[in-house]
Amino acid sequence: MRLYPEKLAGQLHKQLLPVYLVSSDDALLQREACDAIRQACRKQGFSERQVFHAERSFDWNSLREAGASLSLFADKRILELNIPSGKPGDAGAKILLEYIERPPEDTLLLISVPRLDSSTLKTKWAKALQDSPACGFVQVPVITPDQLPGWLSQRLQQKGLSADPEVLQFISDRVEGNLLAADQEIEKLVLLTDATHLDMDTVQQSIADSARYDIFTLTDAMLGGDRTRSLRILNGLRSEGNEMPVILWAVAREIRQLADLAGKVEQGQPVSQVTSRIWPANRKPLVQSALQRQRASHWNRLLQQVQVIDEQAKGQQAGDPWLGLQQILLAF
Repeated sequence: MRLYPEKLAGQLHKQLLPVYLVSSDDALLQREACDAIRQACRKQGFSERQVFHAERSFDWNSLREAGASLSLFADKRILELNIPSGKPGDAGAKILLEYIERPPEDTLLLISVPRLDSSTLKTKWAKALQDSPACGFVQVPVITPDQLPGWLSQRLQQKGLSADPEVLQFISDRVEGNLLAADQEIEKLVLLTDATHLDMDTVQQSIADSARYDIFTLTDAMLGGDRTRSLRILNGLRSEGNEMPVILWAVAREIRQLADLAGKVEQGQPVSQVTSRIWPANRKPLVQSALQRQRASHWNRLLQQVQVIDEQAKGQQAGDPWLGLQQILLAF
């Protein structure tokens, strides 16, 4: 059955369906819809998660076997199926039809696909998922340029902020329709200003505060493995009075993304594919080079170090957070 994105939270609160299909061309909106489903599952005791990526060489029998097998570690589990092309092919369509007819108990199947075109929506497998009462079909539309200022306003309200219309348009122009980038801009403003209402003077002052040694210049140097330049920029940011939480947030965000992407690469996805949605495009080679230098385990260890630095910065643990951050940069 079809579920409108804005109704998803209410439906998840009432009951969990055996299958969800989340379709969108926007990475942020799709991720947030999937995260809402995952969170609802965790609240209801789903503690095991198995992820499948249906590439060209994917063995669809592995999904069938996973659905038929009993969990060794948990009573309830999530099976996540990512179909990057949005087209499962004959073999995949057959197994999806079998699955939706008899979904296993205590198992939730979460399928993520790009936006399905009209011809795909008419295929037998897609129609079965749309029509089945056991499946929630969530098609998340993209935000158009005209809608983006309104979307930004809603996101700011969720953070306890409001903004002048010219500020909303200014941010819209900067991100060029990329919602992941828009979300980053909002997070940056939340950290850089104490104001609850954003006017152009406030926003421009926040940008000017990091104009000489920009935090995002630091992350670019870090991703590129330029340790000398990274340390120089970090020292410049510190000397100009930039707050540790702002810098640590930006560094942690990059490491968290690298850990996630590296995990996908180790599961067999090509580097070019997992980095296809990196924005802006000129950062893609930097992320790719970082993925080629280290494995997921390395990035996960750095995330643990970030947690220690955060506690040091808050005075909850002994140690110099600036020294810890330097060590993070040297680990790239």
